[in-house]
Amino acid sequence: MKRTIIKIEEEKCTGCGLCVSGCHEGALQLIDGKAVMVSELYCDGLGACIGECPEGAISLEEREATPYNESATMQRLISKGEKVVVAHLKHLKDCQQHDLLKEGLSYLQRHKIPINISEFIEKPKAEIATPAIHGGGGCPGSRAAFFSKEETDNSDSETISGKSELQQWPIQLHLLSPQALYLASCNLLLAADCTAFSVGNFHSKFLKGKRLAIACPKLDNGKEIYVEKLVEMIDHAKIDTLTVMIMEVPCCGGLLQLAKMAAKQAKRKIPLKAIVVGLQGNILQEEWVAI
Repeated sequence: MKRTIIKIEEEKCTGCGLCVSGCHEGALQLIDGKAVMVSELYCDGLGACIGECPEGAISLEEREATPYNESATMQRLISKGEKVVVAHLKHLKDCQQHDLLKEGLSYLQRHKIPINISEFIEKPKAEIATPAIHGGGGCPGSRAAFFSKEETDNSDSETISGKSELQQWPIQLHLLSPQALYLASCNLLLAADCTAFSVGNFHSKFLKGKRLAIACPKLDNGKEIYVEKLVEMIDHAKIDTLTVMIMEVPCCGGLLQLAKMAAKQAKRKIPLKAIVVGLQGNILQEEWVAI
């Protein structure tokens, strides 16, 4: 499967070992004086090791990789002691990985591991993530976050006109992870970059109740990755519907074609709607598309 995983630039690596210490999951080891990924199975792709590397030798990339296995990771961590296990759980919690956190806690409870996990059990608002603060775990601009209704209800603000309906971050399709919890069984709006600047009621009429992905079919690179991501969102995140909003200019039609390609390649079949926006923000066309 294609997923986010770390990439190590060997020529930049000095073998300091800080990334190995920062990877509680045990995916990294020092071999012949260089940091090496020894198991994709244990790399969660959340990038905690990036902030530990003083040479900038580690980054995130999307590629074919073995799916991350939380139970296998937890089994490996137990031998390292309670502090390492708790640090791993906190890492999952801070990165909004609630499903993985639940899986890890379940593993500890099933196997009756004597580790204090009380701080992770009672979390009244744990299912609602707050915007993440950068703590050395990768780029803060791409850190996943899900916004509660209270956080997005800014209609009474004196400095903001109208109400934002944005429910998650990030929104750029290259930065979105198909495994993000907020995408599960959602209605997804895939909007060309310019549409929100053209349509006056973009939030209230078109974004409300949906998750958002934005892209530019003319300027973005790696558009084949977009198709793969959309296929994974359909088949694995099991999104309910896909709405594609594009401008009337010819180059923008490429985004709808990418969505159609993904819908055809996906094993699941979902409704696909196309919305075409005029240059002055008027809706020229809105219809369900036959695949």
